Amino acid sequence: MGIKELGHVVLYVRDVGRSAAFYRDVLGFQQIGGGELGPAPVAAFSSGRTHHELLLIEVGPDAQALPVGRRVGLYHIGFKVGDSDDELREMLRHLHDHDATLVGSSDHGVTHSLYLLDPDGNELELYVD
Repeated sequence: MGIKELGHVVLYVRDVGRSAAFYRDVLGFQQIGGGELGPAPVAAFSSGRTHHELLLIEVGPDAQALPVGRRVGLYHIGFKVGDSDDELREMLRHLHDHDATLVGSSDHGVTHSLYLLDPDGNELELYVD
């Protein structure tokens, strides 16, 4: 008995339209749904692997920002974008074309990674094996 895979991630966002555009148009997720969850607007996304891998829930423009610096909680979410450095370079060009906020890159030996921020400051890792 144990975990078989990470099923999905849910993020609170200030503006679901703005964040949906980022995850859809910049990162290439397929938006598979939207609407409301109770009083909150939501958007759901999939890479095609499962029914959904990402859900965004709007909390409004006055929501508290993520604290800066070392803190307890989520550090980043990693998304595989391919299997070759050429694919990662293509993603880097795409991110530059969309004025994405890049905050780093790394060679982990088994992966090469780019790090960027989404519109609400959540850190994302885009990597190739």
